[in-house]
Amino acid sequence: MATQKKKTHRGAAKRFKLTANGKLMRGQSGKRHILTKKSRTRKRRLSREVVQGGALGKTIAAMIS
Repeated sequence: MATQKKKTHRGAAKRFKLTANGKLMRGQSGKRHILTKKSRTRKRRLSREVVQGGALGKTIAAMIS
């Protein structure tokens, strides 16, 4: 009997994306509220996406592929 295909974890698919080179990108936290005390530079830096690596990155990559 053949094994079933794995389904994509929809919650993870909305939060992470794979680049063409196979890197896993994620958004940063800390940009939702209490923004008045944070500097412009800090808020701008938080809006960028960063690479998610390590053991958690491998787990997430399996969830979205």
